[in-house]
Amino acid sequence: GLKKWVEVGNSGVFRPELLLPIGLPENVSVIAWGLSLERPTMIKYGINNIRELVGHRVNLQMVYDSPMCRLDG
Repeated sequence: GLKKWVEVGNSGVFRPELLLPIGLPENVSVIAWGLSLERPTMIKYGINNIRELVGHRVNLQMVYDSPMCRLDG
C-alpha cells in the first residue's frame, strides 16, 4: 500500500565502546537482529520520524490513548 520498500527486519554489529562497559573484550564481535516493529507502528500512526516513537520525544498522550497499550496494570 505504500508503494515503496519498508524495512521491517534489521540487524547490525555493536560498536566496541558499547561492549566494554559490560565486560566484553575488545576483540569480541556481537551482532544483533530484530523484528523492528517500530516501522509498521510508524506507518499505522502516521509517524514520520522514529525519534517521535522512541526516546525523549515520545508523545505520551498517544501511548495513553492507544488501544494496543494498557497502562492500568
